[in-house]
Amino acid sequence: MEEREEMKFISWNVNGIRACVQKGFLEFFQEADADIFCIQESKMQAGQLDLELEGYHQYWNYAEKKGYSGTAVFTKKEPLSVQYGIGIEEHDKEGRVITLEFEEFYFVTVYTPNSQSELARLSYRMQWETDFLAYLKGLEQKKPVIFAGDLNVAYAEIDLKNPKTNRKNAGFTDEERAKFGEVLKAGFIDTFRYFYPEMEGIYSWWSYRFSARAKNAGWRIDYFCVSESLKDRLADAKILTDVMGSDHCPIELDLK
Repeated sequence: MEEREEMKFISWNVNGIRACVQKGFLEFFQEADADIFCIQESKMQAGQLDLELEGYHQYWNYAEKKGYSGTAVFTKKEPLSVQYGIGIEEHDKEGRVITLEFEEFYFVTVYTPNSQSELARLSYRMQWETDFLAYLKGLEQKKPVIFAGDLNVAYAEIDLKNPKTNRKNAGFTDEERAKFGEVLKAGFIDTFRYFYPEMEGIYSWWSYRFSARAKNAGWRIDYFCVSESLKDRLADAKILTDVMGSDHCPIELDLK
């Protein structure tokens, strides 16, 4: 059997790619030199930004609503096929999912809907979670899945600085946490916790208010998850907390 190549993946919620480009995005992109690099919350429409990423194929999914949501994937190797959305019209107007098919796996980037203040969108979020997990399991019947992005949930108390005061807030409700629990029960691995089950104080998002990042009052809501069958290929998972440019930092997955 041929030797599998090492692969490096990066995911980053850029909170507006046009703003992030002004804050060092391209420098980080070049330095990272990932095989596959995905972003969430691009917050743009087609034609608003021409990113010169030499050596990469680019795939963009835009929300119908301007300046909102949106995802993109940049890959060195051309995929066998690309799908935008999950095939459910109700969910596919906000540019939240892109799926790239490769020989050995599917790569999916996702920007999970935020439940919003007062949990205004929680019931929609619950439906999204059910349908997205079903979509992933459908892909998995054909080949293993790697999915990455801003999942808008801190799963356990260890995943945010202030669990006690956030129990009823979007991203840490019992309902959202239970839904991520279902993803894990369905056989997907939270790669960061696979390597670092007890590591505390490592977060991927900090509010722009209250000097949260300076105080490291953050949340871990960005994830790389993989099918159980890819467990033997896991080399490392990282949260790149030093990289600025957004209210999120990039995360990394290394396969061997």
